[in-house]
Amino acid sequence: MREFLPLMIVGAIVGVFSIIFVTAYLLMRRRAESAGFDRHMKDGEIMARLMVYARPYWKQFAGVLALMLVSIAYDILSPLLVGRIEEMIKARFELPALFRMVAIYAGVLVVSMACTYVQAIALQKTGQKILSALRQDLFTHIESLSHEQLNQIPVGKLVTRVTNDTNAISMMFTNILVTMIKNVFVIIGVLVAMLLLNYELTLMVLCFVPFVILFTVIFRKFTRAVFRKVKDGTTDINTYLSENLSGIKITQIFNQEGRKLNEFLEKSARLKKAKQQQIFVFGVFRPMVYLLYISSVLCLLYLGGRGVIKDSVVFGQVMTSGTIVSFYMYVSKFFNPIQTLAEQFNMLQSAFASAEKIFAVFDMQPEVVDEPDAMELETLRGEIEFRNVWFCYKPEEWVLKDVSFHVLPRQTVAFVGATGSGKSTILSLICRNYDIQKGQILIDGIDIRKIKIASLRRHFGQMLQDVFLFSGTIRSNIVLREESFTDEEIWAACRYVNADSFISRLEGGLNEPVHERGNNFSAGQRQLLSFARTILHKPAVMILDEATANIDTETELLIQDSLEKMKNIGTMLVVAHRLSTIQHADNIILLSHGKIMEQGTHQELLHQRGAYYQLYTLQYNKERLEAGE
Repeated sequence: MREFLPLMIVGAIVGVFSIIFVTAYLLMRRRAESAGFDRHMKDGEIMARLMVYARPYWKQFAGVLALMLVSIAYDILSPLLVGRIEEMIKARFELPALFRMVAIYAGVLVVSMACTYVQAIALQKTGQKILSALRQDLFTHIESLSHEQLNQIPVGKLVTRVTNDTNAISMMFTNILVTMIKNVFVIIGVLVAMLLLNYELTLMVLCFVPFVILFTVIFRKFTRAVFRKVKDGTTDINTYLSENLSGIKITQIFNQEGRKLNEFLEKSARLKKAKQQQIFVFGVFRPMVYLLYISSVLCLLYLGGRGVIKDSVVFGQVMTSGTIVSFYMYVSKFFNPIQTLAEQFNMLQSAFASAEKIFAVFDMQPEVVDEPDAMELETLRGEIEFRNVWFCYKPEEWVLKDVSFHVLPRQTVAFVGATGSGKSTILSLICRNYDIQKGQILIDGIDIRKIKIASLRRHFGQMLQDVFLFSGTIRSNIVLREESFTDEEIWAACRYVNADSFISRLEGGLNEPVHERGNNFSAGQRQLLSFARTILHKPAVMILDEATANIDTETELLIQDSLEKMKNIGTMLVVAHRLSTIQHADNIILLSHGKIMEQGTHQELLHQRGAYYQLYTLQYNKERLEAGE
């Protein structure tokens, strides 16, 4: 009884720590339930969708697997070789025999290291190809989403999906999966070697495996939930930063730095709490596996050492010093992969949590898509017709109500009315940024739903009040990375819209750098660049949504002159608050609460003395007052 007292002590220690682990499990479960964790996607579903990206590279993965099996030979053979060397030294073998054994050991090590190096290089190259394909598909899918869908998703969230979350998946392909497979093979190989060396001691080591399985099952239950919370916290912070760094000037103007800092600290505290839960989950699991490893080593040293010292038989087999050394190394190689599996499993859950976020974006089906029989539109005359169009952003909250009008090719039509009357909505519907609920929109007599979206928009040029310029140069913003345009064509477009007057004064000319959102140019200069961009691409229909708003008087004269020239290019649709800028339009449509109240030329509407007359009179009197008349 006394001989097995150490084993009983080890068993008691394992039992105490098992109780601690179960207590930690209950605590984690309570935290998970209070946080409302739920499992959104099954592991099998995630792997099946991820394997779509890995399948084209199955040959590379097969080669890596072959190299991995060769490198595993070191983990399996090295304990046997070391044990044999120890016995040769103890038995005082001749040096040539000892040298041969050491050379074999070194050879196995070199081959294993070479295979590991080639395997790592191959995995990194393959992983980057998979990452590139995934990011490209994700970005392409985001581009296909409708304006309404993009308005509902914060930019910071999309940035996180394309960058952080795809990186986590890349780690899965380049490191996690292969390492996990390797560790599984190492565990199996080591177990077989242990059984061949001494099956009784192997059974003793396996007595600790049920505890490992129990802890792993419990550990797995909570890692995904914790990682979801970490991913959500990271996305929340990225979204907050994206929005508030863009609007930091407003924050400074209204002296709101302190409040914004407190909001950021609150979000950081939530992410910190999620990270602490992640550390807590993993911090409980790994020490338990390490305890089981130490316990098995203690049992091995006690039973094996007792057999060698007393020259006795342990569990029916003779013990030698070489057997103990080999078995000690095997026990280490048996439990180390299990601990590594825990780390890899930790990272795998992170990758799965990221995959859930990415596939949630992929699962968003675009609301505006091509019809199965949609056609290409090679040429466009510019005839536009609305037939009894009804449209709403939210169900039953109609923005347009039974709107009908007809625009002939090369006509200039202006839309006026109070804010929220539906002017900008009409322009968005013509480009099919949204789909209408009732009625028809016709282009050259064809329902726009029968035309491919890309083909339709190719014939439109939009000039908005808030001009967006990309980081790059003036040239790249005008041609939009379409390198087929020559410098002569670019300058001709700039001269046509009077943009050449300020571009020629710049040191870099067309190669002048453009900062983020074009912040190094005035509003008028940005607008002239948008005009040049539109003219260069030769649209059949031009759309101007408050393009002359917030412009200084000098620049407005240039823009007005540009607009007069642009009328000769094609059909022009204009939304403007300044009625003085649309007096020469072929037709003016006055909207109110989503309905057409009046339409006609400027003079016709004035003679009617209706709503347009009242609106024009108010603006005219206001301008006279501002002029001091």
